Amino acid sequence: MALIEVTGLQKTFEYTKKEEGLKSSFHSLFHREKLYKEAVKGIDFSLEKGEMVGFLGPNGAGKTTTLKMLSGILFPTGGQATVMGYVPWERKKDFKMRFAIVMGQKSQLWWDLPAVESFTLNRHIYEIDEAEYRKTLGELTEILNVEALMGVQVRRLSLGERMKMELIASLLHKPEVIFLDEPTIGLDFISQKRIREFLREYNREKQTTVLLTSHSIGDIEDLCRRTIIIADGTIVYDGELKKINSLFGERKRIQVSFETEEAAQRDLSRFGTVCSREGVQVVLEVKREDVREISRMILETLPATDFNISDIPVEEGIARLYTGRNSQ
Repeated sequence: MALIEVTGLQKTFEYTKKEEGLKSSFHSLFHREKLYKEAVKGIDFSLEKGEMVGFLGPNGAGKTTTLKMLSGILFPTGGQATVMGYVPWERKKDFKMRFAIVMGQKSQLWWDLPAVESFTLNRHIYEIDEAEYRKTLGELTEILNVEALMGVQVRRLSLGERMKMELIASLLHKPEVIFLDEPTIGLDFISQKRIREFLREYNREKQTTVLLTSHSIGDIEDLCRRTIIIADGTIVYDGELKKINSLFGERKRIQVSFETEEAAQRDLSRFGTVCSREGVQVVLEVKREDVREISRMILETLPATDFNISDIPVEEGIARLYTGRNSQ
């Protein structure tokens, strides 16, 4: 049985519309126009124990709403979900003691106190034995290299240091499931790399199930073998990140450098779709099965000086899934 099971999960938000001005404000006291936003439209997926799965989508696609339903913060409009056998929005104590949620844009730490004070509070909330708490805290602070920062006020820490403390606070009770919502947002390259390394190693050692949302393709490529992509509240892809391009007819990119800019400005549509022109370089998109023949034709008929063949970038494949655009 899957550790996380989602079937037909839906969430619709109700809100009201008001026109600008005092008259409209007075009118809205008695006559409010109700509008509805379907944030999540009946999605289905499951996660097995120990999986680390990327959850991608543009802003407003339904990622955070889904995580909030799976963690019990929001009640769904329809559908079913179980996490470790629990219905999240029933908010049973045993369920809350076995999962964690980390939201990159919201802090669970006391801003004006050292992080260790928040850790102590969490020890009592999660009823952690003091000896076990000390042992776990020591391991996490050593791995994340923050021992020297335990007595520093949270507001005086850098963004990367604060995110490390957020992770520690969420892992003290050794959760079986972790929901990570943009854990590397705003971090520099080095901080992102260190947090990814930590999450990878933690998942490997503890077999913790992780659902990770991120706008950073690097996070997903480094950590997740499987990716779920949601757009406009609907899942549009569930599988390996590297196989996304197979949805677009196994197409390839040919980058050609010409002797002159004049040559690069020729009509090249007979060879394939022209993706870009920049100086003497042109990028064409063609079907995989046509690559050899088109390459031969270009080299025989045009003044090409350099030639490179590559897959469609993963980021572009994802963007096409977001918009429902197919290049076949």
